[in-house]
Amino acid sequence: MTLTPLVYWAQRHEEIYLRVELTDALNIDVQVHENVLRFQALGHGAKGQHEYEFSLEFLLPVKSEVSYKSTQRQINIIVRKEQRGWWERLTAHERKPVFLAPDFDRWLDESDAEMEIQEKEEKRNRLKSMKHTDEGFVSLKTAFLLVYNLVQFLGFSWIFVNMTVRLFIFGQDSLYDTFHTISDVMFFCQILASVEVLNAAFGVVRSSVTPALIQVVGRNFVLFVIFGSLEEMHHRPVVFFVFYLWSGIEIFRYPFYMLGCFNTEWKTLTWLRYTVWIPLYPLGVLAEAVAVIQSIPIFNQTKLFSIPLPRAIGTSISFSYVLHVYLILMFLGLFINFRHLYKQRKRRFRTKKRKAH
Repeated sequence: MTLTPLVYWAQRHEEIYLRVELTDALNIDVQVHENVLRFQALGHGAKGQHEYEFSLEFLLPVKSEVSYKSTQRQINIIVRKEQRGWWERLTAHERKPVFLAPDFDRWLDESDAEMEIQEKEEKRNRLKSMKHTDEGFVSLKTAFLLVYNLVQFLGFSWIFVNMTVRLFIFGQDSLYDTFHTISDVMFFCQILASVEVLNAAFGVVRSSVTPALIQVVGRNFVLFVIFGSLEEMHHRPVVFFVFYLWSGIEIFRYPFYMLGCFNTEWKTLTWLRYTVWIPLYPLGVLAEAVAVIQSIPIFNQTKLFSIPLPRAIGTSISFSYVLHVYLILMFLGLFINFRHLYKQRKRRFRTKKRKAH
């Protein structure tokens, strides 16, 4: 009776990874012929010390060259795909073999694999740029990113510290004059944040445009349209919570990017940058939603930004209808950005975990 070992698999756009669970394997024979991989080895598996073998007919063509590395605990096999692409399954037959299972230690979905490729390319580009940079000097791009992140860090730090100190000194009274004391600096920082969308769009940084655009447009809409255009909103406590939650995220994000300009990392700061947003980002969106809801009666009353209709109809469409639609889009944006940030966090710490091992 043929004994088969446990085999775990994962893929990337160009490679297939197989992990064979055999301890102290000897006489290993791995071959790929006519799109079929055949494996045979002597080792200690689920049935003890025996000869184990298996074969896999791949879904799509693969190259005949195969590489493997044997350790005391397992055998790692790499098979290269004939054409770059993402497979819906590993084998030609829909019913997978009973000995085959996903390798969750290496498993990525297609979008995660694309992000991994971008990260590798970014790392290669950084190393390449470092080679072409004279010692003691930094590139113009690095200097620009450093100055930008430094300015934003100082701005949001001033906001966060100022609001914290005022809260301790004046207590609840500080909640009602946040806009008049903080808004000028917040206007400056949020206008400057538009640069992040341009950086992503023109490839200055390796980042997706959509998450940056959602955050910048969403914040500026609340800041300029809800707070800036309605004097009745200036004394609302919700302004304090929105500004405080925004700055609470940014005081960790921008110094993280500053260190990244020099390929340097502080583990504590990295953990904070990829963790603090988990409670603060949804709370920030919730505070923005409260601000929008509180502004709806004011827009209805003042008719500000109402959309005029033809004279024959003799009325106008209140801007509050736009705000109702915006509330839906706001929580859709929350889902998109939360998913993006969570993937970033998972990939970052999974990479660190692999390096540790």
